[in-house]
Amino acid sequence: MRNGVQFLTDETGKKTGVVLPVSEYEKLLEDLQDLAVVAERRGEPSIPHDEFIAELKRDGLL
Repeated sequence: MRNGVQFLTDETGKKTGVVLPVSEYEKLLEDLQDLAVVAERRGEPSIPHDEFIAELKRDGLL
């Protein structure tokens, strides 16, 4: 478990919520956004890594 995480519980001790440091919350949001992009692009065709690197070099990006 990460530092600073706190759980909220009801009167029986059942976890009902969580309090996160803002930095942890922002990391989770970033991960969620990354996963959304991956899901959106799932159907796009892929190319081999070496071909991708060659394209970057050809376009002057590497």
